[in-house]
Amino acid sequence: MAEKGGIEKLTVFGNSNIGVYIFANNKFALIPPGLPDSDKRKIREVLQVDLVEVKIADSILNGVLVAGNDNGILLPRIVKPEEVDELRAVIGGSVRIEVMQGLRSTALGNLVAANNRAALISPVIDRVAAERIAEILGVQRFEVRRLAEIPTIGSMLVVNSYGGLVHPGVEDHELQMLNELFGVEFIRGTVNFGLYFVKAGIVANDNGVLVGEDTTGPEIAQITQALLPH
Repeated sequence: MAEKGGIEKLTVFGNSNIGVYIFANNKFALIPPGLPDSDKRKIREVLQVDLVEVKIADSILNGVLVAGNDNGILLPRIVKPEEVDELRAVIGGSVRIEVMQGLRSTALGNLVAANNRAALISPVIDRVAAERIAEILGVQRFEVRRLAEIPTIGSMLVVNSYGGLVHPGVEDHELQMLNELFGVEFIRGTVNFGLYFVKAGIVANDNGVLVGEDTTGPEIAQITQALLPH
């Protein structure tokens, strides 16, 4: 039985890279159809959100294709109209839903990281689109830049209202930039027994944290320090 809130381990279809499959904010989690009831119960109880079973572009990689926060979610241009309609019907009253038609890139979850204060946006997204993303997400500030010379910044960090965990390769000045941008303190860390791209193994909001099954005790301690109130 999952604790209410806190931190728990999870796999999705036997895979520890749970962040690839799930997008979550403080209101809902977009999960792939077909998860066992026990997994759905764990996600619901730890994150304390409603679950929406949905595919994006007929894919179960919701965490890769979707980015957002409590104010808005970004969908890739390849999303199917019926999927958008379903999302608008279920969650449209609680969040702004926008399809990013002008972007060639579709893995938005790997290119945008946000909490409710700020967004970090990959430089593969042009400045005009980045400004639109910031407006959709209702954030006070945003930055367009790489981290550790890597453009897929959304895959490199997890952030909520309490703190952030980021790829161990970031420089000190980048860590300071993240702290100032998001208004929380970041620490470097890994997930799933040494995975640097931490978003792939973590699903977190302000209520709780889910980590991949392969995550070690020391990693759990780091992730707890980074993302849970203390």
